[in-house]
Amino acid sequence: MSQYNLTTYLVTPAELNSALQKNVHSKLSTAPKIVPLCASWFLPNDGRDGRETFKAGRIPRARFFDLDAVKDPESPYPHMLPSAKDFAKAMGELGIRRDDSVVVYDSKELGIFSAPRVGWTLQAFGHPTVHVLNNFRKWCEEGFDIESGEPNKVDPVDYPVPELDKSVVVAFEEVRGIAKEQGKEGAEEVQILDARSKGRWEGTDPEPRKGLSSGHIPHSISVPISELLHPETKTLLPASELQAVFASKGVDPSKPIITSCGTGVTAAVIDAALVEAGFPVEKKRLYDGSWTEWAQRVNPTDSLIRKIGG
Repeated sequence: MSQYNLTTYLVTPAELNSALQKNVHSKLSTAPKIVPLCASWFLPNDGRDGRETFKAGRIPRARFFDLDAVKDPESPYPHMLPSAKDFAKAMGELGIRRDDSVVVYDSKELGIFSAPRVGWTLQAFGHPTVHVLNNFRKWCEEGFDIESGEPNKVDPVDYPVPELDKSVVVAFEEVRGIAKEQGKEGAEEVQILDARSKGRWEGTDPEPRKGLSSGHIPHSISVPISELLHPETKTLLPASELQAVFASKGVDPSKPIITSCGTGVTAAVIDAALVEAGFPVEKKRLYDGSWTEWAQRVNPTDSLIRKIGG
């Protein structure tokens, strides 16, 4: 249990506001703090910028986690997990200590979108207390405090280099093997859930990255994140409604699940929805490279890019 009584992964604006009222703001205090962490990020064809959105309006004392910077710099794919050393460096520069409680939140414009990816990343590297705000749009609508302008500089800290929990992530080679074997006699049934829009999954709409084919991994299931969110507030739906969505897609809680999307960002929205819906934690993994890696690496002769009607 968090020292601020945030007991669930998803927290409401009222719960976060109450926790922040108990926060210790003194720089001299060594007591664990609650840190609002803005993870605003937009697709490359959107035109908006996450850091500028953070400056325009944010939760007081929030820090900004840059998904385009905290990643594997050697990878040709946009958002592959950073090394443990680089992750620790980023956390330290943000002034986040290992015993601090972190509440990740998104942009007001998109609602739940990229925050679950940052929450998932922190958990993958073993940060003990992580939550996701459901959501910043409601925080604003409910009249809680907002600040703007250049944020105050934070004092860096030493964050210990953690160890990545490799059980929560899956790489290209394994997904390719699963896709090739899926449906064959004796093969384990692994459910691949794709968070992209239905049009991109079907191959009828273009990808936001120029030159990248749309379509889907064979046997994958289309679960656009729009179906997991309230149409107006863009909050994640309640558990019972999420369970109904997954049931309507034929998703079986007893079978392994891999979540995927464009670059591994919104796949974490499905991951968070699975947690909220009560799916077994040990049954789910996230495909880090997702469609951007898949569409560039599969062999054209293997028929591993499927399109509806094609």
